[in-house]
Amino acid sequence: MADIGFTVPGVSGQVVPDRGLSRASTPKVRVAQFGDGYQQRVADGLNPLQDSFSVSFSNRPKAEADDITAFFTAKKGVTAFNFTYPDHNSSTNDSGGSPVTTIKVVCPDWQQSYSNLAGSSINATFNRVYEP
Repeated sequence: MADIGFTVPGVSGQVVPDRGLSRASTPKVRVAQFGDGYQQRVADGLNPLQDSFSVSFSNRPKAEADDITAFFTAKKGVTAFNFTYPDHNSSTNDSGGSPVTTIKVVCPDWQQSYSNLAGSSINATFNRVYEP
């Protein structure tokens, strides 16, 4: 199994999001518009690519779901953590030999839904941050 996900205190191993992880990328670009439709474009900043990941953790045991939300609450959308995702263009492999990339992210928002007394589901957004 791939080492996808992140580490949460209280949960053994990696917390792995459900299949269907999605990534949205938006480049930051400065544009100078001239007459006749001519324009010049330049990347804005040293790290102009803004990445956002939508992750889900469906039907998890209540204890695991509570540990995940406690982790997000402790980070408060401010403190970054490592997140590993599959990337076939990466030269880094996980323990199973699958190509992966590890980046720093923050979790600015999450929602927990309680499906029953024994379990719940979480939807969250991870935004990439560029810091050491």
